[in-house]
Amino acid sequence: MIKAPAEKVWKIMLGDKTFREWTNAFNPAGSYYKGDWSKGSKMLFLGPDPETGLEGGMVSRVVENRPNEFISVEHLGIIIDGSEDTESEEAKKWTPAFESYSLKEKDGTTEVFIEVDVADEYVKMFDEAWPKALKKLKEIAERQ
Repeated sequence: MIKAPAEKVWKIMLGDKTFREWTNAFNPAGSYYKGDWSKGSKMLFLGPDPETGLEGGMVSRVVENRPNEFISVEHLGIIIDGSEDTESEEAKKWTPAFESYSLKEKDGTTEVFIEVDVADEYVKMFDEAWPKALKKLKEIAERQ
């Protein structure tokens, strides 16, 4: 629950500068995206690998975008050292995988629901990172 209107939460969740801030929970070395959030758009979610420093991340596409209400992204593969990989066994662990965000506003407070598909070997990592990321999203939205 975030004490801010859905429109504000949406802008903070998807805005370049604030996206980098709240998603830091997933990659302390930095996380950002290339692309735009329109339906059908290709998105690259990127950041340096904390161990190697090489550019890595996810190749994705936006499958649905209803502003201030719902967005869903399908992960299509991975990026290793700046190269897209949608064919290897490692890449296929992530596909098909969806990450969906629903926002429901009532009386100026927005509830954020997140559904994420993830390979079993990454469940623990995401179970630890998501609460931190959502706490940060809430902090940003409520301070601005």
